[in-house]
Amino acid sequence: MKKEVIILNLYISDLHFGHRNVLTFDHRPFSDVEEMDRVLMQLWNSRVQPEDHVYVIGDFCYRSEKTEDWYLRQLRGHKHLVIGNHDGKLLENEKAMAYFESVDKMMHVADGENHICLCHYPIADWYKCRHGSWLIYGHIHGDRGDVYQFMKTREQALNAGACINNYTPASLNELIRNNRAFQEQDLTNPSE
Repeated sequence: MKKEVIILNLYISDLHFGHRNVLTFDHRPFSDVEEMDRVLMQLWNSRVQPEDHVYVIGDFCYRSEKTEDWYLRQLRGHKHLVIGNHDGKLLENEKAMAYFESVDKMMHVADGENHICLCHYPIADWYKCRHGSWLIYGHIHGDRGDVYQFMKTREQALNAGACINNYTPASLNELIRNNRAFQEQDLTNPSE
């Protein structure tokens, strides 16, 4: 009897592989960039199966001593890139770009019965937002400033930032749960 393979769509943004400053910026729980890179790759590969589709919602790698393809060749799954503001060097690396099955500034995907708009930047209005479609975005990491305060009023908008999604590619349902938990921290820690 053959085991049924379930193929998932998974989402993550702002991995910032190789970026030393993101350790402080995001208050990441890693002692150095080498540990961060190692753990991010382990978490990715522990979650992603070879047939899963992973949508990187921008800012894959930044200011790394290693090349972007060094990371990509070690990561499982079918990879798709929604271009972020720190992906310029990645876009110039032909070897790295060969690992992506699709690349665009904005994408629309189906995830089960759900229509999803993918954009690195948080936007106020997206295709079919009044008809139940979702927006999955990044860029703001775990910042709780004005943009976050506005975006949390958009019930169908989800932040795929690595730092609020356990540094692991997440399914739509996991993003919903993680974003809810992040917002609940506002109630328990109003000064943050």
